[in-house]
Amino acid sequence: MASTSEDEALVQVDLTTWSLDQLFGMKHTVEQECAVLKESQQALQDCKEKFVASKEALDAIQPNWENREVLVPLTSSLYVNGRIKDPNNVLLNIGAGYYIEKNLDESKEYLEKRTAYVQEQIEKVEKVRLHKVMFIDAIVGVLEMKKKAASNQS
Repeated sequence: MASTSEDEALVQVDLTTWSLDQLFGMKHTVEQECAVLKESQQALQDCKEKFVASKEALDAIQPNWENREVLVPLTSSLYVNGRIKDPNNVLLNIGAGYYIEKNLDESKEYLEKRTAYVQEQIEKVEKVRLHKVMFIDAIVGVLEMKKKAASNQS
């Protein structure tokens, strides 16, 4: 997100001075940027859903589950049988092949913080995307105005 000093540095551009080619080119560029932002937003949403699912799985663990048989995922579609050694301690995958061991409460707290952080990032991306959509709308408005002016001259 832009800081206050960056916001002050924003410059307004008079789109009516641009040629049709420039307007179409900018519209195309900004539409591509919006598509990338939408993909990023979806990736963040997927990440958030994984954190929420992990937290729900931790919420289901009971203290008396020692030696309980469970299925351990090796990949998204391959599971092996396993047993819970200590229901109060879990390994968390924190990314890039790194794992940390935490107790159940600390693990839940960690997942809640990560979920909140990812949600903040989703909101930031959405704000930028909405600004770009408004810019596209402005470009389309100028394009329509120029087309109307051109048809009135003919």
